[in-house]
Amino acid sequence: MSANLPATKGKHEVALAVGNDDFVTMTISNQLFGIPVLQVQDVLGHQRITRIPLAPPEVAGSLNLRGRIVTAVDVRLRLGLPARDREKPGMSIVVDHRGELYSLMVDSVGEVLSLSSDEFERNPATMDPRWRDLSTGIYRLNDTLLVVLDVPRLLNFANLEVV
Repeated sequence: MSANLPATKGKHEVALAVGNDDFVTMTISNQLFGIPVLQVQDVLGHQRITRIPLAPPEVAGSLNLRGRIVTAVDVRLRLGLPARDREKPGMSIVVDHRGELYSLMVDSVGEVLSLSSDEFERNPATMDPRWRDLSTGIYRLNDTLLVVLDVPRLLNFANLEVV
């Protein structure tokens, strides 16, 4: 009978791991994306951004957020999408990565969704390779897909060329 205890304990641990995941949602080029809510520091409206010389095109520049310098990243360009129309102001989601603040520039910020972690799926093989490299997986919602962005990979500029 004691031989069953470890197996029972293992099943219980797996049951505890399955729960809900909360995501701040955003829209970029009519596609729904999400970032784990615990990674989000702030949500901002349109900000004045100062261009950084010799930065990759995905780095839009920097902004001042309550006395801290924040690097602004154009997520559209990072995902290989065309630049946003300048007439549409956009929004930003501020995240902390390795002690530095980054402003992720997106078209719009939506609501916080709480999704069951057992509905999480790996990226489909048919997904654009660039998107697949920058995301952890997807959730199939009623009328759309939620692509979960991997913030550390999104902010890894080591292999990008400087303009």
